[in-house]
Amino acid sequence: MKIHELVHGVEAVSKSYAEKHDIDRTDEWFLLKLTEEVGELTQSYLKMKGQARTQGADPETLRADFEKEVADVLGQVLLLANNHDIDIEQVMTQKWLSWLEQK
Repeated sequence: MKIHELVHGVEAVSKSYAEKHDIDRTDEWFLLKLTEEVGELTQSYLKMKGQARTQGADPETLRADFEKEVADVLGQVLLLANNHDIDIEQVMTQKWLSWLEQK
């Protein structure tokens, strides 16, 4: 799947969820939701590493939860970028992948 297809898919899911639950996806919401998801990612990481209570979850479940939280953070980053009309492929190429050309 290409990144632009991923962006469009995540946007469709988020928009549908917001409509169903009467959420106003303001500019602030996109940033605050990302912050919330980073907090959840941190919590799941700490559990996975044995630095927080696991509530009896086994290592496989903790790993799966961590992976899901990584996906949530990436999804929110893509939503934030899309909301601000950022071509994520272009800016990632300029910001990160341009370093590959400098080798």
